[in-house]
Amino acid sequence: MQSPAAPKYHPFPPVAMSERHWPEARLTRPPMWMSTDLRDGNQALFEPMNGERKLRFFKMLCAIGVKEIEVAFPAASQTDFDFTRELITGGHIPDDVAIEVLTQARPALIERTFAAIVGAKRAIVHLYTATSAPFREMVFGMSKTELIEMTLASVRHIKACAKKMPQTQITLEYSPETFTATELPFALEICDAVTAAWGANTDNKVILNLPTTVEMATPNIYADQIEWMHTRLARREGIILSLHPHNDRGTAVAAAEFGLMAGADRVEGCLFGNGERTGNVDLVTLALNLYTQGVEPNLDFSDINAVARTFEACTGLPIHPRHPYVGDLVFTAFSGSHQDAIKKGMTARRERHSPTWNVPYLPIDPADVGRSYDSLIRVNSQSGKGGIAWLMESEYGIVLPRRLLVEFSGIVQRQMDDIGREMSAADLWRLFSAAYLETETKPDAPLVYQGHQLDADGKGIALDVTCAGEQKHLTGQGNGPIDAAIHALASIGIHAQVASFEERATRPSQHGEASAAAFMEVRILADGECNGQSYGVGLDENIVTASLKALVSGVNRRRKAK
Repeated sequence: MQSPAAPKYHPFPPVAMSERHWPEARLTRPPMWMSTDLRDGNQALFEPMNGERKLRFFKMLCAIGVKEIEVAFPAASQTDFDFTRELITGGHIPDDVAIEVLTQARPALIERTFAAIVGAKRAIVHLYTATSAPFREMVFGMSKTELIEMTLASVRHIKACAKKMPQTQITLEYSPETFTATELPFALEICDAVTAAWGANTDNKVILNLPTTVEMATPNIYADQIEWMHTRLARREGIILSLHPHNDRGTAVAAAEFGLMAGADRVEGCLFGNGERTGNVDLVTLALNLYTQGVEPNLDFSDINAVARTFEACTGLPIHPRHPYVGDLVFTAFSGSHQDAIKKGMTARRERHSPTWNVPYLPIDPADVGRSYDSLIRVNSQSGKGGIAWLMESEYGIVLPRRLLVEFSGIVQRQMDDIGREMSAADLWRLFSAAYLETETKPDAPLVYQGHQLDADGKGIALDVTCAGEQKHLTGQGNGPIDAAIHALASIGIHAQVASFEERATRPSQHGEASAAAFMEVRILADGECNGQSYGVGLDENIVTASLKALVSGVNRRRKAK
């Protein structure tokens, strides 16, 4: 890094504006969307898409609801020319979709571009000329006047070609490439000249696309530039003001949102931000940002996984697991405090039947983009009780009492320390079963439940157990089945007390078949003294049976802990 004493870089100058209105604006409607995945995005791939993959991608864009799709630079290669022809002659373009084609300001390239779109119902011809001083002086060697004349000559050429194709609705798009580095008065001058030459009006609109060809400043400066143009352009009623933000500074989405607030009507970008260098603006993120603010984006991402997998298959690019809204892990919490907040938020929303989405750590309902709640919470060494509780409830329908959850989380943490990897819901269930439900299967299990029969009044019990390998038929009386069972166990020297007891119906789940769960804190007395207490758990279709299993589970766990 260079010393500040000899700066190589300088702050980008602010836009001189006495007042600006975009900071107070609110986004209340979606922009017109234009996907440049098949052109700008495609040229940035390690291996550009072939015709088959481009067609698959094109059809996906149409299914999502994109109405303007830049399909090719037909004069740049035979592949792009042929793909454009296939879309038209093959009848792949829906009536409400306009294809867009790119051309430079050269007569031969314009002629070739029009040859590619013969027979299309609707087409946008996108002309661009770089307008900033470095391009004028170092690349083109042109004055401002010469650059304007070259641009207008191309506009007139496109207008003449369009007149020869009355069967095709032609829209002109013009981009002053490197707009953000261009002096604003000159950008305004050349754009006004283009709309005048085309004859822009409400019935014959021109798309003026103002790109951040290279992102050079903070997004608020881009918004100032857009508002400056928006309020000064001649023939504004005949202009569709478009944005094409790149992501060199990592702020393309913010720049697009600010640009829309500043008066723009349209956004060009790629689905997941693909493009040259750091990419174009991410249309999925931008659209779903609007959605979370109550603005319908008019793009269908209700099955975002299918969109993502198609994108990956066609482009060969992986989507990062933390990519906003679509990454495999964006709806997944490992942190214990995050898990606890999510679980409580989801529970509160379910209990209150709230139509409003207000769940901690989740800016959008995963179900709205076709994601299930299965991966919301996953357990690793950073997780806590909330994550465990969520998985036990969502996967197996069991809502654990608070103290049992604390006890079980200690067992889980010790296991996590041993294995050092993520623990799945199935792993948790195996650990829970081994600790609480399968106590009778251990070789040293002091007690095994075999069956029971209650008296007619429910206060007497006949309890069949195996104790130390010996079959026992026990009887007892009490103020209910559990109290009677405790008295029955006392007859063989097992003196137990119930410290707490809860019974709950299990929630519907894809795994458990039991409809009742019993949770019991059991104390064992020896010589009249209590040696501590342990939880026992029982599951069964019958709540009494579940309670007796919980009692046996607690006895076994407490006696083993002695």
